[in-house]
Amino acid sequence: MMARSLSNILFKGMTMPASSRIVSGTLYHSGMRYSTTMPNDPDTHEDFRPTNKVESSGLSLKDVVEQDVKNNPVMIYMKGVPESPQCGFSSLAVRVLKHYNVPISARNILEDPELKGAVKSFSNWPTFPQIFIKGEFVGGSDIILNMHQNGELKDTLKGVAADQKSE
Repeated sequence: MMARSLSNILFKGMTMPASSRIVSGTLYHSGMRYSTTMPNDPDTHEDFRPTNKVESSGLSLKDVVEQDVKNNPVMIYMKGVPESPQCGFSSLAVRVLKHYNVPISARNILEDPELKGAVKSFSNWPTFPQIFIKGEFVGGSDIILNMHQNGELKDTLKGVAADQKSE
């Protein structure tokens, strides 16, 4: 009872789409899983720390980034997750992309400093968010906004919606 009251207080004023749910520190939205936990938290006993799927997969972080970019028509490396961006630039990029109603895949760079470094090396770009469309690095929120304003983003994303519908 008390936990329910506490969660009502914490989430009061926050809206979450009906297709979203939170289960033990993980946000599930529209079939995608977003982790909300911090790995390697020194205050958490080893038995309860989250496992790092990237480390346990045997893939290097460079391989993970390459697979993300190759396998996701719209991939954004950002601070936070699309449903809860943790900075204004990430929020702007997500808002612009959502305008086109395309599926967005994302990784939260705040959860893994090594992933953040791997993404910077992969794109040779120093800032976040970083947006990849159809396997190509596009840029950050300022570039996406500019492309949106001049009509270029609509053309770039046309194939994405078509690709998704054909699957």
